[in-house]
Amino acid sequence: MKQFFINIWNHIKSFCISAGKLIAFSAVWLWSNIKPGLAFFYRECIKFPTYIIFHPLKGFEEFKRYKRGKMSVALILMFLTILFNILSFQYNGFLTNPNDIKDLNSIAQIAYIVGLVIVVTIGNWSVTTLFSGKGTMKEIFMMICYCLFPFMISKVFGLFLSNVLTTNELAIYSLVNTLGVFIMVFMFFFGIISIHEYGLVQCLLTILFTIIAVVIVLFACLLFFDLFQRMYGFIYTIYQELTLRNIIGG
Repeated sequence: MKQFFINIWNHIKSFCISAGKLIAFSAVWLWSNIKPGLAFFYRECIKFPTYIIFHPLKGFEEFKRYKRGKMSVALILMFLTILFNILSFQYNGFLTNPNDIKDLNSIAQIAYIVGLVIVVTIGNWSVTTLFSGKGTMKEIFMMICYCLFPFMISKVFGLFLSNVLTTNELAIYSLVNTLGVFIMVFMFFFGIISIHEYGLVQCLLTILFTIIAVVIVLFACLLFFDLFQRMYGFIYTIYQELTLRNIIGG
């Protein structure tokens, strides 16, 4: 009987040792594969955008001249901005969140961010083409996505603060959001200067005409959408009448 329990114990011990080795090997293999991705994310998605905030001219010079700007990073930053915008809509504290969760439309949130980035890219590119800007449409798109970084960070902090602050402390929440928007505009300003190699006056004029171009593009999109709705309504009405006549005639 004693030998029986000794054998069971030896089997259990061997199993635990084998399982431990397997878990340790799996952990080392998983870490060796995840570590480069985490290092890339920290270096390109956090460290470099932060560097641009504190050294905008030098940062955007590296972004353009030394090809530090990457399309993959730009798309990641845009995706994270969309994600935290949706999370803020849903999980912000009740003191700062007048939204009804039933009104959450993820497609609309995605279209809002992506559409705005694309429209500003097209507007800026069309204006800088006339003003002899040096930036390509790809560089403008990436620059705008990099400028979303402080806005995204403000959403992260705002999501946390909105759930812990009291009514008397809501000014901190407003300050964080305002600071995020301000730094985003600050980055965009220096991004225009560096990407297109403009001076101060030319940059200000470009931003002014970019805003006008964006308004014109949005107005054209609204007109097209309204025209599409009218055409769809007209065609659908004809379809209903033809269907109704076939039913009555049959």
